[in-house]
Amino acid sequence: MKVTNPIGVFDSGVGGLSVLREIRRELPGEDLLYVADSGHAPYGDKSTELIEARSIAIVEFLISQHAKAIVVACNTATGVAIETLRTRFTIPFIAMEPAVKPAAANTRSGVIGVLATSRTIASNNFAKLHERFGADVKILMQACPGLVEQVEIGDLSDDKTRALIALYVEPLLEQGVDTLVLGCTHYPFLAPLIQEIAGSSVAIIDPSAAIARELRRRLTSAELLSIKGRTGTERFWSSATPDMAQTIISQLWQVNVAVSSWPSEAPIDAGRIFKQDACG
Repeated sequence: MKVTNPIGVFDSGVGGLSVLREIRRELPGEDLLYVADSGHAPYGDKSTELIEARSIAIVEFLISQHAKAIVVACNTATGVAIETLRTRFTIPFIAMEPAVKPAAANTRSGVIGVLATSRTIASNNFAKLHERFGADVKILMQACPGLVEQVEIGDLSDDKTRALIALYVEPLLEQGVDTLVLGCTHYPFLAPLIQEIAGSSVAIIDPSAAIARELRRRLTSAELLSIKGRTGTERFWSSATPDMAQTIISQLWQVNVAVSSWPSEAPIDAGRIFKQDACG
């Protein structure tokens, strides 16, 4: 394993670019690999078997590209597959979870709302978060079907997106929520509209920056942090149709980038249970 090896990041689609953005800010010298499994987005309505199989296949691909660490930039994949991934691979994983802890610490009203996919809300990981931090605050969970799809097609502020956000946020506000947790990596791209609808008095918490800091800590601890002074690069893959992937990823990354195709039906043997070394 070399310090110059890249960092792998993946998501069910383009939402994890919000995490990649913070990683780039925190670690300007690292080379970054990003896989958007947009051909299967959203993961929130998919089976456990499919999410695990897709996650395993993507990790295998990133390891083949010599990733030195992998960020699972997807709350749903974390909730469903992270234990399986850590069992099968020795490469370091940094995983997402809804930022319930800081929300519980910062709320003034004692009522926080979590916007997430239905699979994230139903996961064991989220149940543990609720148990740990829900004793002294009221945690309202709101599934948000349709929002991932809006981000996946780049509609960040149109009438349909606005109506969906109002549908999900306004009932939470009526119950006294003063803090909203973005429990899906797609949602930071909707944060300006969420803030507008929720009002300036409502705090919105995005864990992406904290994930980037944790990645730095883990790389430093493993003596894998890139050499100071170098400029990092980014490479992108997507299982969406090439034209759509190019357009949406460039829009959200705010730079015109090249996006390679990653097979939406890549060979998957979900029955393989083994431990790979970190170099693949």
